[in-house]
Amino acid sequence: MIPAARTYFLLLLGMLLGLGVANFINVNTGLLITILCDCLVLILAIFDRLKNKSDRIQISRLPLGKLSISRDNTVTLVVKSGNKPAKLLIYDHYPAEFTTQSDRQAKLPLEITLPSQTEQAINYTVHPQKRGEFSWGDIQVRQLGAWGLAWDGWRVTAKTKVLVYPDLVGLRQLTVKLTLENSGAMKRSRRMGIGTEFVELREYRTGDDPRLIDWKATARRISTSTTLPLQVRVLEPEQEQTLIILLDRGRLMTAQVEGLSRFDWGLQATLSLAVAGLNRGDRVGLGVFDRKIHTWLPPQRGQQQLSHLVEALTPIQPELLEPDYFGAVTHLVKQQSRRALIVLITDIIDSTASKELLAALGRLTPRYLPFCVTLRDPQVDRQANALTTDLRGAYSRAVALDLLSQRQVAFAQLKQRGVLVLDAPVQQISDQLVDRYLKLKARNLL
Repeated sequence: MIPAARTYFLLLLGMLLGLGVANFINVNTGLLITILCDCLVLILAIFDRLKNKSDRIQISRLPLGKLSISRDNTVTLVVKSGNKPAKLLIYDHYPAEFTTQSDRQAKLPLEITLPSQTEQAINYTVHPQKRGEFSWGDIQVRQLGAWGLAWDGWRVTAKTKVLVYPDLVGLRQLTVKLTLENSGAMKRSRRMGIGTEFVELREYRTGDDPRLIDWKATARRISTSTTLPLQVRVLEPEQEQTLIILLDRGRLMTAQVEGLSRFDWGLQATLSLAVAGLNRGDRVGLGVFDRKIHTWLPPQRGQQQLSHLVEALTPIQPELLEPDYFGAVTHLVKQQSRRALIVLITDIIDSTASKELLAALGRLTPRYLPFCVTLRDPQVDRQANALTTDLRGAYSRAVALDLLSQRQVAFAQLKQRGVLVLDAPVQQISDQLVDRYLKLKARNLL
């Protein structure tokens, strides 16, 4: 039994009554009245709790499904009251690694009042900061008695395992966006004659590129018609090209940036790029490496490949190991003989520390199209652009500016070797990478 606030108030009232009797009559009588009043209150509280126990509410948690990292994920509890109204305190034992700080609707413990014979769904949100498998505990319930004297507390068995995936919500939104853009982009590209694959012939229209006129087809039409219907070749971007993503899970990727590890930001960029590639009809492959290739998925087409990528990447965590760029590139060359876009997602400190990376990516040209993607810490940018008023701030800004300068030197060396480069803050890396890939496709650089 858990006494309610009303019980404490009545106990205090009994003590005050006894104190008054002790002052005006005698101490023994006052003490006796205090004991009798408090005992009566406690007996009523016990009876209130026992009476409430026979009419407990029913509560359950709906299946949790797949949770997304760094997102507000909704959890739903279904509560059903008995023959009497119920005032409840509910605490759901979600994993300790989660937070509910971003919740705007309800915070634990949930305080609700239900009319009799009512079923209600109650929502709250959790905000996972890590991927992987977590244990979800039982549901703790307190129900206030009809007289408001005692809480009846118990646990509802609801232990389960839950998986936290990469940002699946963001991937679904990106898929919808790309699908809508694709239909319009394909129409525009055909109208403008952008692409390399032949689709059909049609009559020339104002604005068409004269270089796309098919003179042989036009000549055949002249032989069967008195007019001159110029025939134009309709082209579209080439499909079934190959995109291979190499994701570094080594030492530099363990650093925490904006609440997540740099590896998690890179993982999300990997999946976003994969969504874009599969949406455009390309074959997408994946390699995750540190000192050796940890995971390898050969290039495949279709949405089923995305499911394979998500399931393969979800349990992987970064390690404090120096990455072997040469080993990763060597493995890729053995597996992929045809030309492909090779996107390596990692981080760079300076040209000296990244010599192996520079040499490994340079080895891919000109047979492949290498693309180095690095994840920049926005805190370094803010520090480099901050106005300083003291010596400590000036020193911090100088260090940040030097870091950015060293990165630019490394990028310049990569570009000299024919490597494409993208360096963006972690929050923007996925969007900028997808946009860059789509531009490469439109320009037929693959």
